[in-house]
Amino acid sequence: MKKIIALILVCAMAVSVLCACSNQQSDSEDSEFRTVTDHLGIEVKVPKEVKRIAVTNIFPIPSVLCVFFNTAEKIVEMAPASMTAAKNSLLGKLYPELLNVDTSAVDGDDVNIEELLKQNPDLVIYSASTPALGEKLRNAGLAAVALSVNKWNYDCIETLNHWLEVLKAIFPNDASDRCEKVKTYSEDAIELIKDRVGNLSDEEKARVFVVFQYSDSSLVSSGKNFFGQWWAEAAGAKNVAEELEKDNSVPVTLEQVYKWNPDTILMTNFNKYYPEDLYNNTVGNYDWSQIDAIKNKRVFKMPLGMYRSYTPGIDTPVTLKWMAKTIYPSLFEDIDIIKETVDYYKEIFNITLTDEEARSIFEPSSSAGVF
Repeated sequence: MKKIIALILVCAMAVSVLCACSNQQSDSEDSEFRTVTDHLGIEVKVPKEVKRIAVTNIFPIPSVLCVFFNTAEKIVEMAPASMTAAKNSLLGKLYPELLNVDTSAVDGDDVNIEELLKQNPDLVIYSASTPALGEKLRNAGLAAVALSVNKWNYDCIETLNHWLEVLKAIFPNDASDRCEKVKTYSEDAIELIKDRVGNLSDEEKARVFVVFQYSDSSLVSSGKNFFGQWWAEAAGAKNVAEELEKDNSVPVTLEQVYKWNPDTILMTNFNKYYPEDLYNNTVGNYDWSQIDAIKNKRVFKMPLGMYRSYTPGIDTPVTLKWMAKTIYPSLFEDIDIIKETVDYYKEIFNITLTDEEARSIFEPSSSAGVF
C-alpha cells in the first residue's frame, strides 16, 4: 500500500511539473505576441517586436508607415507602384532609405510568396479587398494584417484614421504625434471649406469629372463608390459620374463625358498624362474639344507630395485646400497654397521646404503615373 501511495504521489508531482512547464511556455509565447483585429475582423497574432514589414497590394501604406515611424527602416518589401511614387515625390527625398526597398515579390494583387519569404518579414500588410491573398500569406506562416480602402465609403480622412488605429494597436509605443496633427489639419480643412461652399445650390456647384486612369484604349473614372466622389463632395462640388454605382474605378466612354459636360476635370497621378494632353487630344483617338472644361482650360493635375493624393494620405489637408481653391478660386483667393504647404510640412515633419520644393508637389512628374 505504501508503494502504491508513493507511486501516486510521484505521478502527481510529475503532472504538476509538466503543467507548470506548459503554463510557463504559454505565458512566454503570449509575452512575445499581441493579438490585433484587422479590417476583415480577423484576429492576427503579431510579434511584439516587429522589425521587418512587407506591404503588398495597398500602395499608399509605405508612405503612411514612414510618417508613423519617421523612418523607412522597418520596410523591407513594397509594390513597384509604391516605389514609383516614392521616386517621384518628396517621400523619397525625406526618407531616402525607402528607395532601397525590394519590390520583386509584388505584382498588383499577385504576391510571389517564395520571394516574399526571402525578406523574412515579421508583418505583412495587404488589402482587405483580397481576402484570398491573406489566407495565402497566413498559410505560409506569415502574420498578415488586412487594411481596407473602402470600408468607410472611400472617405480619405476616416480611412486614414482607421489605418492609423490598427498601426497603433500593433505598435503602441511607436506612434508619433504627427498622426494626430494630420487628423486635426484635415478636419480643420474640411470645416473651412464647408464654411465657404456649404450654402451653394446644386446649380452653383462645380461639375467635376475625375480622370483616374487614361491610355490610348481606356478611360477610367470614379463613380459614386470611389475616392473621386469623396473629393468632389469634400470640395463642395458634384461628381458628374456619381450615377455609376460600381465599386472602385469605372471604365467610361468619351460619349458619356460629353453627356455630363463637366466644367472642371481633375487628373490623378495614376496616369502619366497632363491637362495639355486633353487640350491637344494627344492620346489615342479621343477628341475632348467640345467639353466645357476643355474650352475654358479647366483641367488640373492632382498633387503628389508623400504619395498620390487621390488616396488617403499625409497630404490630404493640403490637397483639400488646393482642390477647393482650384475649383472655386474666387471663394478661396486668400489661400496661398505654397505657403500653406510650407507651413504644413514644417509643422508635421519639422522640415523647411523651399517654395520650389513646395511648388513641385503641384507640378508632379509624369513618371509617377507609369505602372
